[in-house]
Amino acid sequence: MWKPDRRSKKPLYQQIADDMERRILYGEYPPGSFLPSERKLAEQIEVNRSTVIQAYEELRAKGIVESSSGSGTRVSKRLLGVTPSLTPNWRAYARGGTFAPNLPMIRRIREVLRERGSIIDFASGELSPDLYPNQAIQQLLREAPFEAPLGYDDPQGFLPLRETLVSFLDKQLNIRTTESSILITSGSQQSLYLITQCLLAPGDAVAIEDPSYSYSLPMFQSAGLRLFRIPVHENGIDPEEIESLFRQHRIRMIFLNPNYQNPTGSILAASKRPRLLKLAAELGIPIVEDDPFSLTSFDNRPPANLKSIDAHGSVLYVGSLSKIAASGLRVGWLIAPQTVVKRLADARQQMDFGLSVVPQWLANEFLRSGLFDRHIRFLRDALSRKQLHLMTALNRMLADKFSCIPAQGGLNSWLKLNQPVDDSKLLEESLKRGVVFMPGTVFGSEPGYVRFSFARPADHELESGIQKFAQALHALND
Repeated sequence: MWKPDRRSKKPLYQQIADDMERRILYGEYPPGSFLPSERKLAEQIEVNRSTVIQAYEELRAKGIVESSSGSGTRVSKRLLGVTPSLTPNWRAYARGGTFAPNLPMIRRIREVLRERGSIIDFASGELSPDLYPNQAIQQLLREAPFEAPLGYDDPQGFLPLRETLVSFLDKQLNIRTTESSILITSGSQQSLYLITQCLLAPGDAVAIEDPSYSYSLPMFQSAGLRLFRIPVHENGIDPEEIESLFRQHRIRMIFLNPNYQNPTGSILAASKRPRLLKLAAELGIPIVEDDPFSLTSFDNRPPANLKSIDAHGSVLYVGSLSKIAASGLRVGWLIAPQTVVKRLADARQQMDFGLSVVPQWLANEFLRSGLFDRHIRFLRDALSRKQLHLMTALNRMLADKFSCIPAQGGLNSWLKLNQPVDDSKLLEESLKRGVVFMPGTVFGSEPGYVRFSFARPADHELESGIQKFAQALHALND
C-alpha cells in the first residue's frame, strides 16, 4: 500500500492527488469507477481525513473526478475525451461471472490484514514466520544441485516428488499408494476446486460438516452445488446421518476433515470410521478426506486417517505442506484412482500447464531429507506450547465467559462464548483494538462462536491479543 512521503517538501495532499491521478491514467480506476471513500483512504495511508478531502478537491478542480452527495467520488466519464457510451461498465462485469466472491466478513478481514501489518492475527490459518523451516530450505538450496528441466512438467506433477510421496505417506501416515495415483496441486484448495469443477455438476447435492471450513469456500457455490450439513460433535460426525441425507437428497459426495477438524479441532472417533466407510461403499458415495493437520499431533502420534483403512476405494485423499511446513511453497497432493487423476490433471493443464517445477523440486528434497523429520518435531512442540499459552491467557482474562475443548493438534482453538453476541460488532470492536479473529458464522455456526488460530501470532502477541479481544467483548456489554 502506497503511503505519502512525510519527508518530502511536496504537501501531503498534493502527493495523494498525484498518486491518484497516476492510478486513474494507468487504468486502475477507469472512467466512471468510484474512488475509495475519504475516510477509508485516510485510514489506509495513515493521514487525516481532511488531507484526503483536499486531495480530492485538487482532482475535482482538474476535472478528473466528480462528486455527488451520498454517492461518493468517481472518475469523470469524460476523462480524456472518453464518452459514457464507450466506457465499459466494469462494476457490472466485476459483479458478473460464475465464480462467487468470498463472504463479506472474510473480505473485510483480509482487507484489514493487508492494510494493517501490525494487527495481531488470530484469523489466518497458517504458521508464523518463525515456524517455517527457513534454515532447512536455505541449506537445501546451498547443498542440493538443481537439475530438473525448466520447461513444462508432467501435468500430473514432478515424478520424483510423487515417488517420494509414496514412501513419505506410507512412513508418516500408513497410506499406501503409487506415484500414478498422485496428482500434485498448488495446495489443498486447488485439489478441492478441481474436484468440485470436474467430478460434480451444478445441482448436485454434497454433504459437508457443520461447522466447516468448506462452508466458507465460495467454490462450492460457484460450482452450483447444494450443500447439506452434518453436525460435528465432540467426537466428530454421526455416520448414520450420511444415510439419512442420501435417502432425502441423493448426496453425491461427502467432504470431511476427520483429524483436528477445522474449525472445531475435533477428531472423528476411531469407532465411527469403519461404519462411515462401510456406508459410503454401500451407497456408492465418494468421501473427500481433507487432511492438512494430522502430522501436527501434539503427542507425536497422528490419528489414523480414513484413507489408510479404506478397503473399498471410496476415499479421495487431500494433503499439503501448507499447514506443516510453508504455505508459500504452494505444494499439495491428491490421491485418487487413476481415472480421476487423469481427468483432474487434464483440467489443471488447461488452467496453468502444470505447477512450477521449482517448488516441487524443493519440496521433494525437503521431504526425502532428514530435515523434515526434525522440522515436524520442532513444529509439534511449538504449536503445543502456543496453544497452552493461548488457553492460559483465555482462562485468566475471560474466566467463565467461554467454553473450549483444547485441541490435540492442528492450528486452531474453537471457543463458545457464554453470552449472546453480535459477531460483526465483536469483530469491529476487536479491529479497533488491533486484533482480528474468525467469527464462527464464517464456518456456518450460529453466532457466539470464535476460531482463534494460535499458530500465526508471535509468542509475545498471544497474551496481548487475548487482552484486546477481552476488552472488545467487555465493550459490547457496557
